Amino acid sequence: MKIAIITGSTREARKSLEIAQWVKELADARGDATYEVVDTAAFDLPVWDSPAAPAWGPSDDPVATAWSEKINEFDGYVFVVAEYNHSLTGALKNALDYLYTELNNKAAGFVGYGSAGGARAIEHLRGILSEQQVAHVRAAAGLSLFHDFENFSTFAPTDGAPGQVLGMLDQLVVWTKAMAAVRAGEFATEKKAA
Repeated sequence: MKIAIITGSTREARKSLEIAQWVKELADARGDATYEVVDTAAFDLPVWDSPAAPAWGPSDDPVATAWSEKINEFDGYVFVVAEYNHSLTGALKNALDYLYTELNNKAAGFVGYGSAGGARAIEHLRGILSEQQVAHVRAAAGLSLFHDFENFSTFAPTDGAPGQVLGMLDQLVVWTKAMAAVRAGEFATEKKAA
């Protein structure tokens, strides 16, 4: 079982990569899956402008193909979500606009950060992922700029922060396994002969 920890911000002063690496350390200690940080900034995705939606077929753009292939490797996802203007970042929304089938019937969890722990960004991301047929877990970790960062800039998680991440991962691992069964067709319904 492979789970990606995806950064949600690409700007130079971002904290998402540092937080993603911290989440990976916590996750790796569990030994229940293979976890990998996937940095959206490394893909340098231009603003999505394909003539057809990804649900209708893959893009022939090499950058889009590299992103699609990387995301398709995973069974589940942890999104490290920065809150910008009461929502998720434009960079993460743009990265998700490149995808569809790669995410279908997979599971996701969230680690948000911002003045309200990234809660509003996570809520907006839940709506997007629902459209992409992703089962997202209820538990989420919310890191506060007021408590989990010194001077609003240096990441210094409080004692309770790891527990939030581990609680989210508990649910995510279960749902990732369940969605693998869905993708394998174990829950397909068949019409009974009349």
